[in-house]
Amino acid sequence: MKKLLVAISAGFLLVSCVPSTPQARIQKYPEKYQALGEKTKALVQQGQIAQGMSADAVYLAWGDPDRIFQGYKDGKSTDRWDYASSRPVYVSGFYGAYGYRPYGPYGRYSYLGYGMGPEVAYIPYRVASVWFVNNRLDGWERAR
Repeated sequence: MKKLLVAISAGFLLVSCVPSTPQARIQKYPEKYQALGEKTKALVQQGQIAQGMSADAVYLAWGDPDRIFQGYKDGKSTDRWDYASSRPVYVSGFYGAYGYRPYGPYGRYSYLGYGMGPEVAYIPYRVASVWFVNNRLDGWERAR
C-alpha cells in the first residue's frame, strides 16, 4: 500500500511540473481559440502577441500571468499582467542548532550543532509585462 501511495504521489508531482505551451492551452480552451480571428490564431500558435489582441488571446499565447494589476487612466480601465521567473543565487550560510540526543548509555544529553554550508536561494525577477486598455492589448515589454 505504501508503494502505491508513493507512486501516485510521484505521478501527481510529475504531472504538475509539465510546462504549459500554447498548444496545451488551445486544447484546454478550444472555445476561446475558435473565437479568435485567423491572423490572431496563427500568432497564438507560435506563442506571439500583437497590439489589439484580446486578453484571452494573450493568455493562450503566453499563459497565466504571475501578477495582475488593475488601474484606471484617461477614463479607461487598464490591466498590467506581469510574468516572472526565478534565478538561483548561491550563498554560503552558517547554521546552528541546539537540541537533545536520544538516550544513550548515560541518559539524554544536549548538543550544539553548527557548521557552514552552501545554500541555494531562488530570486524572482520580472520577465515580461503586458498592458491592456479596455481589455485590448496596448503594449508589452520583455527582458532580453
